[in-house]
Amino acid sequence: MRIESVIAPVIAGAGYDLEELKVSQAGRRSLVRVLVDRQGGINLDAVAEVSRLISNALDAEEEAHGAFVQGTYTLEVGSPGTERPLTLPRHWRQKVGRLVEARVGEDTVTGRIVEADDRGVTLDVSGETTTVPYGELGAGRIQLEFSRSDAAEDEKE
Repeated sequence: MRIESVIAPVIAGAGYDLEELKVSQAGRRSLVRVLVDRQGGINLDAVAEVSRLISNALDAEEEAHGAFVQGTYTLEVGSPGTERPLTLPRHWRQKVGRLVEARVGEDTVTGRIVEADDRGVTLDVSGETTTVPYGELGAGRIQLEFSRSDAAEDEKE
């Protein structure tokens, strides 16, 4: 896809991962939806920065080689949010420290991601750490936490 070949290097160069790219029709316009993420997550300032970079790259490409889509398009840039399942090693690395629920073999466990590398994930489940290879690990789902007692202790120190 021509759009992806233009924006992927721009996103990577800014230190982000391209998580999803969708182009769809919305009446007479096209919607170009881009989801980005990075280690430690992404905030609104980062979304605005990436949106500006992508927009500039697309404008330059259109000036040089013509339109990507017929008619006009709207660019929408965002992050995958907490609903996205953790399926790739980079997803797990991006969420180190977060509480997740995942299938491990036949069981479903809830634990905190202690570490993640290209081989697997180390989870702290009820005070016990265990390393699970990706081949034995199902998709993870971030669990929302409204308050963490260890985070409060960290702030006191």
